[in-house]
Amino acid sequence: MKRILVTGGAGFIGANYIHHLFEDPGFDGMVYNVDKLTYAGNTDSLKDIVDKFSGRYFFKHADICDSDTIAEIFSSFRPDTVVNFAAESHVDRSIDGPMEFVNTNVLGTAVMLDVALRHYKKLEPAEQAKFRFHHVSTDEVFGSLGDEGKFTEETPYDPSSPYSASKASSDHMVRAWHRTFGLPVLISNCSNNYGGYQFPEKLIPLMILNCLEHKPLPVYGKGLNVRDWLYVRDHCDAINTIIRKGRLGETYNVGGNNEMTNIEIVNTICSLLDEMTPSDRLGSYKELITYVQDRPGHDLRYAIDASKIQNELGWSPRETFATGIRKTVAWYLEHRDWWQDIQSKKYQQQRLGLG
Repeated sequence: MKRILVTGGAGFIGANYIHHLFEDPGFDGMVYNVDKLTYAGNTDSLKDIVDKFSGRYFFKHADICDSDTIAEIFSSFRPDTVVNFAAESHVDRSIDGPMEFVNTNVLGTAVMLDVALRHYKKLEPAEQAKFRFHHVSTDEVFGSLGDEGKFTEETPYDPSSPYSASKASSDHMVRAWHRTFGLPVLISNCSNNYGGYQFPEKLIPLMILNCLEHKPLPVYGKGLNVRDWLYVRDHCDAINTIIRKGRLGETYNVGGNNEMTNIEIVNTICSLLDEMTPSDRLGSYKELITYVQDRPGHDLRYAIDASKIQNELGWSPRETFATGIRKTVAWYLEHRDWWQDIQSKKYQQQRLGLG
């Protein structure tokens, strides 16, 4: 991993991944970040990387659907590793505008695979042996679970939303490019990520910011939908583990072993903020909790069985939810400029996904 092409590197997980790379004292390579800079892309998330690693970090404002530009980047940068984060990734937004998700997540992934294959075929055999195309996906492709069981790598795909359907399509294409053309690919399906640099439409940053502004905390239905929560830096570590050790053509589930209901998440955030920055108006931020009508097609429960990556590759998450959520709340308290700039330009925590 000396020349890493990252797509969607100005987004939440992508930006954390680039930070993770450059914080590793053993990494002495270069990173080329390609990002369309949609509403969730934010170059401010990488300001310190630009300042510290100007000779090793490069950025291109581009759309992965633009095959000519992507081909030029492959030709000039000559990556040995591709990490494909680029995606539209919010279920609620996919309800409001599904075609954008089809375009980026399906067509964009196909373009990346097509250009990567042409690049791969031109490499010398020794270079081909090192080349990896890692596709980052989601557990939402598996659909909804009942009260029991967990998603494994063999669980049939059963997506419920336009977002998860588009990601399922992209996963199938990645496998097809491996089986048909021999492109050395790897896929990871992760559970819900949380941490710093996450756009505030997502549950955890939304609740943190609403608390700080004494806005209602909207909880869908009765708040009983269950997700497995993965600290984003643990996810970044898992991705590198898969790239370095994973078997080509294989899929690896990545989870945090933190299965919790939405209302448990909201109560935990309120309790931490009650401790770290008490309200001057309320006895507890929990007084802001407001139950709202559920969104269409809201899957009841996701749970990841991550035993394959643990048993085969020796990876397991370092953070518990208790340690990870405390770090996350502290990050948003310490980086008010980052999210206040988003509020002033893009998003004021309004509800999405009403159709």
